[in-house]
Amino acid sequence: MISPRNLLLGLLYGLFAGALWGGVFLAPKLLDAFTPLQMTAGRYIAYGLAAAVLLAPTWKSVMARMDARDWRDLALLSLLGNLVYYVGLSVAVQTAGVALASLIIGLLPVTITLAGARRGEGTPLKSLAAPLALIIAGGVCINVAVFTAPSGAPAGKLVLGVLGATLALAVWTAYAVWNARRLAATPKFSSHEWSLLTGLATGLLSLALVVPAFMLGGKSHPPAAWTWFWMVSFAVAIGASVIGNGLWNAASRVLPLSLSGQLIVFETLFALLYGFLHEGRWPHLLEGAAIVLMLAGVIWSVRLHRPSAVHAGE
Repeated sequence: MISPRNLLLGLLYGLFAGALWGGVFLAPKLLDAFTPLQMTAGRYIAYGLAAAVLLAPTWKSVMARMDARDWRDLALLSLLGNLVYYVGLSVAVQTAGVALASLIIGLLPVTITLAGARRGEGTPLKSLAAPLALIIAGGVCINVAVFTAPSGAPAGKLVLGVLGATLALAVWTAYAVWNARRLAATPKFSSHEWSLLTGLATGLLSLALVVPAFMLGGKSHPPAAWTWFWMVSFAVAIGASVIGNGLWNAASRVLPLSLSGQLIVFETLFALLYGFLHEGRWPHLLEGAAIVLMLAGVIWSVRLHRPSAVHAGE
Protein backbone atom coordinates (compact mmCIF):
# COMPACT_ATOMS: atom_id res chain seq x y z
CA MET A 1 0.00 0.00 0.00
CA ILE A 2 1.31 3.47 -0.88
CA SER A 3 1.47 6.01 1.92
CA PRO A 4 -0.04 9.46 1.18
CA ARG A 5 3.44 10.99 1.50
CA ASN A 6 4.99 8.59 -1.02
CA LEU A 7 2.06 9.10 -3.39
CA LEU A 8 2.55 12.88 -3.34
CA LEU A 9 6.34 12.66 -3.62
CA GLY A 10 6.16 10.14 -6.46
CA LEU A 11 3.64 12.27 -8.33
CA LEU A 12 5.85 15.37 -8.02
CA TYR A 13 8.97 13.45 -9.05
CA GLY A 14 7.14 12.12 -12.12
CA LEU A 15 5.73 15.55 -13.02
CA PHE A 16 9.11 17.30 -12.93
CA ALA A 17 10.84 14.40 -14.71
CA GLY A 18 8.23 14.68 -17.48
CA ALA A 19 8.77 18.44 -17.73
CA LEU A 20 12.49 17.89 -18.26
CA TRP A 21 12.10 14.89 -20.57
CA GLY A 22 9.62 16.76 -22.75
CA GLY A 23 12.44 19.03 -23.87
CA VAL A 24 14.16 16.00 -25.43
CA PHE A 25 11.52 16.00 -28.18
CA LEU A 26 12.38 19.59 -29.08
CA ALA A 27 16.15 19.06 -29.23
CA PRO A 28 16.13 17.31 -32.66
CA LYS A 29 14.24 20.31 -34.06
CA LEU A 30 16.79 22.71 -32.61
CA LEU A 31 19.60 20.59 -34.09
CA ASP A 32 17.97 19.69 -37.40
CA ALA A 33 21.25 20.30 -39.27
CA PHE A 34 22.82 17.34 -37.46
CA THR A 35 22.20 13.61 -37.84
CA PRO A 36 20.37 11.49 -35.22
CA LEU A 37 23.62 9.60 -34.56
CA GLN A 38 25.49 12.87 -33.93
CA MET A 39 22.78 14.08 -31.55
CA THR A 40 22.83 10.78 -29.66
CA ALA A 41 26.63 10.77 -29.35
CA GLY A 42 26.70 14.45 -28.31
CA ARG A 43 23.99 14.13 -25.67
CA TYR A 44 25.43 11.03 -24.04
CA ILE A 45 29.07 12.06 -24.15
CA ALA A 46 27.88 15.17 -22.32
CA TYR A 47 25.83 12.99 -19.93
CA GLY A 48 28.87 10.82 -19.20
CA LEU A 49 31.10 13.83 -18.51
CA ALA A 50 28.50 15.46 -16.25
CA ALA A 51 27.96 12.19 -14.37
CA ALA A 52 31.71 11.70 -13.86
CA VAL A 53 32.08 15.22 -12.45
CA LEU A 54 29.13 14.76 -10.07
CA LEU A 55 30.39 11.34 -8.97
CA ALA A 56 33.91 12.62 -8.27
CA PRO A 57 33.36 13.58 -4.58
CA THR A 58 32.02 10.09 -3.72
CA TRP A 59 33.90 8.13 -6.38
CA LYS A 60 35.77 5.74 -4.04
CA SER A 61 32.68 4.99 -1.97
CA VAL A 62 30.47 4.30 -4.99
CA MET A 63 33.06 2.24 -6.87
CA ALA A 64 33.66 0.11 -3.76
CA ARG A 65 30.01 -0.97 -3.92
CA MET A 66 30.09 -1.83 -7.63
CA ASP A 67 30.38 -5.43 -8.85
CA ALA A 68 30.49 -7.10 -12.27
CA ARG A 69 26.70 -7.61 -12.35
CA ASP A 70 26.12 -3.91 -11.70
CA TRP A 71 28.38 -2.92 -14.62
CA ARG A 72 26.73 -5.45 -16.94
CA ASP A 73 23.19 -4.35 -16.10
CA LEU A 74 24.10 -0.66 -16.29
CA ALA A 75 25.63 -1.18 -19.73
CA LEU A 76 22.53 -2.98 -21.05
CA LEU A 77 20.14 -0.48 -19.44
CA SER A 78 22.13 2.40 -20.90
CA LEU A 79 22.12 0.85 -24.36
CA LEU A 80 18.35 0.31 -24.32
CA GLY A 81 17.07 3.30 -22.39
CA ASN A 82 19.48 5.91 -23.72
CA LEU A 83 21.39 5.17 -26.92
CA VAL A 84 18.90 3.07 -28.92
CA TYR A 85 15.93 5.04 -27.57
CA TYR A 86 17.35 8.43 -28.52
CA VAL A 87 18.34 7.34 -32.02
CA GLY A 88 14.77 6.13 -32.60
CA LEU A 89 13.26 9.30 -31.13
CA SER A 90 15.55 11.60 -33.15
CA VAL A 91 14.73 9.79 -36.39
CA ALA A 92 11.01 10.05 -35.60
CA VAL A 93 11.09 13.77 -34.78
CA GLN A 94 13.25 14.75 -37.75
CA THR A 95 11.28 12.72 -40.31
CA ALA A 96 7.71 12.94 -39.01
CA GLY A 97 7.59 15.75 -36.43
CA VAL A 98 7.16 16.19 -32.68
CA ALA A 99 3.43 15.37 -32.63
CA LEU A 100 3.73 11.97 -34.31
CA ALA A 101 6.76 11.00 -32.21
CA SER A 102 5.03 12.02 -28.99
CA LEU A 103 1.87 10.19 -30.12
CA ILE A 104 3.57 6.81 -30.39
CA ILE A 105 6.03 7.23 -27.53
CA GLY A 106 3.07 8.60 -25.56
CA LEU A 107 1.79 5.03 -25.32
CA LEU A 108 4.57 4.33 -22.79
CA PRO A 109 2.16 4.71 -19.82
CA VAL A 110 0.10 1.85 -21.25
CA THR A 111 2.95 -0.42 -22.34
CA ILE A 112 4.88 0.01 -19.08
CA THR A 113 1.80 -0.61 -16.95
CA LEU A 114 0.97 -3.78 -18.89
CA ALA A 115 4.57 -5.04 -19.11
CA GLY A 116 5.28 -4.30 -15.46
CA ALA A 117 2.08 -5.76 -14.03
CA ARG A 118 2.57 -8.33 -11.29
CA ARG A 119 -0.08 -10.10 -9.26
CA GLY A 120 -0.44 -8.51 -5.84
CA GLU A 121 1.68 -5.48 -6.76
CA GLY A 122 0.01 -2.06 -6.97
CA THR A 123 -3.56 -1.60 -8.17
CA PRO A 124 -5.10 -4.51 -10.17
CA LEU A 125 -5.05 -4.04 -13.95
CA LYS A 126 -8.82 -4.53 -14.06
CA SER A 127 -9.27 -1.39 -11.96
CA LEU A 128 -6.91 0.54 -14.25
CA ALA A 129 -8.71 -0.37 -17.48
CA ALA A 130 -10.76 2.84 -17.60
CA PRO A 131 -7.91 5.33 -16.96
CA LEU A 132 -5.70 3.45 -19.41
CA ALA A 133 -8.50 3.66 -21.98
CA LEU A 134 -8.58 7.45 -21.55
CA ILE A 135 -4.82 7.65 -22.18
CA ILE A 136 -5.19 5.47 -25.30
CA ALA A 137 -8.08 7.66 -26.49
CA GLY A 138 -5.82 10.69 -26.08
CA GLY A 139 -3.20 8.99 -28.23
CA VAL A 140 -5.82 8.24 -30.89
CA CYS A 141 -6.83 11.92 -30.95
CA ILE A 142 -3.24 12.99 -31.61
CA ASN A 143 -2.95 10.27 -34.25
CA VAL A 144 -6.01 11.53 -36.10
CA ALA A 145 -4.78 15.13 -35.80
CA VAL A 146 -1.38 14.26 -37.27
CA PHE A 147 -2.52 12.13 -40.19
CA THR A 148 -5.48 14.31 -41.23
CA ALA A 149 -3.58 17.62 -41.10
CA PRO A 150 -2.14 18.89 -44.40
CA SER A 151 1.51 17.87 -44.60
CA GLY A 152 4.18 18.17 -47.25
CA ALA A 153 6.11 15.23 -45.81
CA PRO A 154 6.47 12.24 -48.19
CA ALA A 155 4.79 9.00 -47.09
CA GLY A 156 8.19 7.32 -46.85
CA LYS A 157 9.38 9.83 -44.25
CA LEU A 158 6.22 9.31 -42.19
CA VAL A 159 6.75 5.54 -42.27
CA LEU A 160 10.38 5.98 -41.20
CA GLY A 161 9.20 8.24 -38.39
CA VAL A 162 6.66 5.65 -37.24
CA LEU A 163 9.33 2.93 -37.24
CA GLY A 164 11.75 5.11 -35.26
CA ALA A 165 9.12 6.01 -32.66
CA THR A 166 7.97 2.38 -32.37
CA LEU A 167 11.56 1.28 -31.75
CA ALA A 168 11.89 3.97 -29.06
CA LEU A 169 8.61 2.83 -27.47
CA ALA A 170 9.70 -0.82 -27.35
CA VAL A 171 13.17 -0.30 -25.91
CA TRP A 172 12.07 2.26 -23.31
CA THR A 173 9.26 -0.01 -22.13
CA ALA A 174 11.82 -2.76 -21.51
CA TYR A 175 14.20 -0.26 -19.88
CA ALA A 176 11.59 1.25 -17.53
CA VAL A 177 10.36 -2.10 -16.20
CA TRP A 178 13.84 -3.59 -15.79
CA ASN A 179 15.33 -0.41 -14.29
CA ALA A 180 12.52 -0.03 -11.73
CA ARG A 181 12.89 -3.62 -10.55
CA ARG A 182 16.70 -3.48 -10.57
CA LEU A 183 16.63 -0.26 -8.55
CA ALA A 184 14.20 -1.73 -6.02
CA ALA A 185 16.52 -4.72 -5.60
CA THR A 186 19.64 -2.53 -5.22
CA PRO A 187 19.33 -0.57 -1.96
CA LYS A 188 23.11 -0.08 -1.79
CA PHE A 189 22.77 2.80 -4.30
CA SER A 190 20.57 5.89 -3.95
CA SER A 191 18.35 6.94 -6.86
CA HIS A 192 20.79 9.78 -7.61
CA GLU A 193 23.82 7.49 -7.56
CA TRP A 194 22.12 4.99 -9.87
CA SER A 195 21.27 7.80 -12.30
CA LEU A 196 24.88 9.01 -12.32
CA LEU A 197 26.21 5.47 -12.76
CA THR A 198 23.84 5.05 -15.70
CA GLY A 199 25.25 8.26 -17.12
CA LEU A 200 28.80 7.05 -16.67
CA ALA A 201 28.02 3.76 -18.42
CA THR A 202 26.18 5.57 -21.21
CA GLY A 203 29.06 7.99 -21.71
CA LEU A 204 31.53 5.13 -22.05
CA LEU A 205 29.28 3.32 -24.55
CA SER A 206 28.73 6.52 -26.55
CA LEU A 207 32.46 6.78 -27.24
CA ALA A 208 31.91 3.96 -29.74
CA LEU A 209 29.70 6.36 -31.73
CA VAL A 210 32.36 9.06 -32.12
CA VAL A 211 33.90 7.73 -35.34
CA PRO A 212 30.67 6.86 -37.22
CA ALA A 213 28.89 10.00 -35.96
CA PHE A 214 31.54 12.68 -36.41
CA MET A 215 34.21 11.32 -38.74
CA LEU A 216 32.29 9.25 -41.30
CA GLY A 217 29.75 11.09 -43.43
CA GLY A 218 27.60 13.98 -42.31
CA LYS A 219 27.81 17.58 -43.45
CA SER A 220 30.46 20.04 -42.34
CA HIS A 221 29.30 22.80 -40.01
CA PRO A 222 30.70 26.22 -39.06
CA PRO A 223 32.11 26.73 -35.54
CA ALA A 224 28.96 28.60 -34.44
CA ALA A 225 26.82 25.57 -35.32
CA TRP A 226 29.06 23.27 -33.29
CA THR A 227 28.90 25.66 -30.34
CA TRP A 228 25.10 25.53 -30.51
CA PHE A 229 25.25 21.72 -30.86
CA TRP A 230 27.23 21.29 -27.66
CA MET A 231 25.15 23.85 -25.76
CA VAL A 232 21.95 21.95 -26.56
CA SER A 233 23.65 18.59 -25.91
CA PHE A 234 24.83 19.63 -22.44
CA ALA A 235 21.47 21.26 -21.62
CA VAL A 236 19.63 18.05 -22.49
CA ALA A 237 22.25 15.90 -20.75
CA ILE A 238 22.07 17.80 -17.46
CA GLY A 239 18.36 18.61 -17.53
CA ALA A 240 16.80 15.46 -18.96
CA SER A 241 19.45 12.84 -18.25
CA VAL A 242 21.05 13.78 -14.92
CA ILE A 243 18.15 15.54 -13.18
CA GLY A 244 15.23 13.98 -15.07
CA ASN A 245 16.50 10.41 -14.73
CA GLY A 246 17.27 10.99 -11.06
CA LEU A 247 13.71 12.19 -10.46
CA TRP A 248 12.31 9.22 -12.38
CA ASN A 249 14.41 6.79 -10.33
CA ALA A 250 13.12 8.44 -7.16
CA ALA A 251 9.52 8.06 -8.39
CA SER A 252 10.15 4.41 -9.29
CA ARG A 253 11.38 3.75 -5.75
CA VAL A 254 8.25 5.04 -4.00
CA LEU A 255 5.51 4.09 -6.49
CA PRO A 256 4.42 0.76 -8.03
CA LEU A 257 4.88 0.35 -11.79
CA SER A 258 1.09 0.36 -12.17
CA LEU A 259 1.24 4.09 -11.34
CA SER A 260 4.77 5.27 -12.12
CA GLY A 261 4.46 3.96 -15.69
CA GLN A 262 1.45 6.17 -16.29
CA LEU A 263 3.24 9.28 -15.04
CA ILE A 264 5.32 9.20 -18.22
CA VAL A 265 2.28 10.80 -19.84
CA PHE A 266 3.68 14.06 -18.44
CA GLU A 267 6.60 13.69 -20.86
CA THR A 268 4.14 13.52 -23.77
CA LEU A 269 2.13 16.50 -22.54
CA PHE A 270 5.20 18.68 -22.00
CA ALA A 271 6.61 17.59 -25.38
CA LEU A 272 3.40 18.77 -27.03
CA LEU A 273 3.48 22.03 -25.04
CA TYR A 274 7.07 22.77 -26.06
CA GLY A 275 6.26 21.83 -29.66
CA PHE A 276 3.33 24.27 -29.73
CA LEU A 277 5.51 27.02 -28.26
CA HIS A 278 8.24 26.32 -30.82
CA GLU A 279 5.68 26.46 -33.66
CA GLY A 280 4.01 29.55 -32.17
CA ARG A 281 0.48 28.17 -32.18
CA TRP A 282 -2.32 26.91 -29.93
CA PRO A 283 -3.34 23.23 -29.94
CA HIS A 284 -5.95 22.22 -32.51
CA LEU A 285 -9.25 20.78 -31.26
CA LEU A 286 -8.13 17.14 -31.39
CA GLU A 287 -4.77 17.98 -29.82
CA GLY A 288 -6.55 19.78 -26.99
CA ALA A 289 -8.88 16.82 -26.53
CA ALA A 290 -5.85 14.50 -26.34
CA ILE A 291 -4.30 16.60 -23.58
CA VAL A 292 -7.54 16.58 -21.56
CA LEU A 293 -8.02 12.82 -21.98
CA MET A 294 -4.44 11.97 -21.01
CA LEU A 295 -4.52 14.21 -17.94
CA ALA A 296 -7.89 12.75 -16.92
CA GLY A 297 -6.48 9.24 -17.23
CA VAL A 298 -3.52 10.00 -14.98
CA ILE A 299 -5.63 11.84 -12.39
CA TRP A 300 -8.07 8.92 -12.30
CA SER A 301 -5.21 6.46 -11.87
CA VAL A 302 -3.71 8.52 -9.03
CA ARG A 303 -7.08 8.47 -7.25
CA LEU A 304 -7.22 4.68 -7.63
CA HIS A 305 -3.78 4.40 -6.02
CA ARG A 306 -4.72 6.33 -2.88
CA PRO A 307 -4.47 4.11 0.22
CA SER A 308 -8.24 4.14 0.83
CA ALA A 309 -8.98 3.25 -2.80
CA VAL A 310 -6.38 0.46 -2.89
CA HIS A 311 -7.76 -1.01 0.33
CA ALA A 312 -11.32 -0.89 -1.02
CA GLY A 313 -10.26 -2.69 -4.18
CA GLU A 314 -8.59 -5.59 -2.38
